[in-house]
Amino acid sequence: MKLTSMILEELDRESELTRRALMGVPEGKNDWKPHPKSMPLGQLAQMIATMPSWIAMMVKQDEIDIKPTNGNGNGASRQMNSAKELIEAHDKAVEEARKALSKTTDKHLQTTWRLLEGGDVAQENPRYTFIMDNFGHLAHHRGQLTVYLRMNDVQVPAIYGPSADDHRF
Repeated sequence: MKLTSMILEELDRESELTRRALMGVPEGKNDWKPHPKSMPLGQLAQMIATMPSWIAMMVKQDEIDIKPTNGNGNGASRQMNSAKELIEAHDKAVEEARKALSKTTDKHLQTTWRLLEGGDVAQENPRYTFIMDNFGHLAHHRGQLTVYLRMNDVQVPAIYGPSADDHRF
């Protein structure tokens, strides 16, 4: 199987699971967090919604510096205040990823991509490795989101199997 085909299949599968979790994000709780060291609910949900766009970035760019020395980060994006906005952003991010993947080759996905921190190489691997790791990263934060949902008395969707609230499997 081609790398691009495998990644697209995983993107489609994970996208639907992510949409289920995002549908439950409650309005008016963007600043809520279970612990002072935890990420706020709104920030977590927004990151999860847009993570598929990282795939497009990994295809199109050779590297990203998560703490650039010039202080120019990715910039703040507009805060999303509803599940509808989160799902729209997620669908857009998935489409960006699909478009980038449809225009690349397996050979390109095997070229080196670098994650920098303050100009120093934090990680360097083939692009497809970072892309596949992104799915694990997404699953981790989506799981974190389901805990936030439970703690806010929101029904937790079935993701990889049934939940106490959703028995669709």
